[in-house]
Parts: sequence; structure tokens; C-alpha cells
Amino acid sequence: QLVESGGGFVQAGGSLRLSCEASGRTVSDYSMAWFRQPQGKEREFVAVIIRDDGGTDYADSVAGRFTISRDTAKNTVYLQMNSLKPEDTAIYSCAAAFYPGSHRQTYVYDYWGHGTQVTVSS
Repeated sequence: QLVESGGGFVQAGGSLRLSCEASGRTVSDYSMAWFRQPQGKEREFVAVIIRDDGGTDYADSVAGRFTISRDTAKNTVYLQMNSLKPEDTAIYSCAAAFYPGSHRQTYVYDYWGHGTQVTVSS
């Protein structure tokens, strides 16, 4: 089970930190990703931290502003979001893939959380 928290309402330029707590599995055994879905649009890749070696990848739209990390002791993955923009408004969901493959694609992920709403006002 994946449970997200940390969403909310923030003004443009502000910051939020999202958390994704995993139960029943170890986050370092999976590639853990964040996706987002703006209202009326398709779900899109945001960031991933790769299983084992901990390498990361980011969507161009968030690179340099967002940072994904994991705490294996807490079995939690984080998404630190800085310099937020109104276009970052979306439901953010975390996902876990045992065999990541094309890690920017939703179909490789085996488990999903329910999501947390992030709203950025202008």
C-alpha cells in the first residue's frame, strides 16, 4: 500500500514536500515515481528514483525545481517541490515498479497510491 500526504494550497513561488509511505514493501526494492494529473488532462511523469542504485530522472518541466528522495529507514519517498507554478496544480500520485523498464510510462508501475491534491495560485 502507498499513501501520499503533504499536498495543499500554496502561492506561486512557494514550496511543498510530498511524502509517500509504503507498507508491506521496501522502497529501495522498487523504482518509486511521482506522477501528476491536472484536471481534465492525462497523467504525466514527474520524477523517479531507481531501485537499488538510487539514480533519479525528472520531467523537463520540473527539473531544477523538484527533488525526489527516499528514506529507507522510514520506508518513505519524498518529492520536494520548490518555485511552484500554477501549472504544477494537479493530483500527485506515487507509484512503485519492481521491473522499471521505461520508467516514464505508467504501465510499468505495479502499485499506485490514491493521490494528494496540490493547488498553486498565481
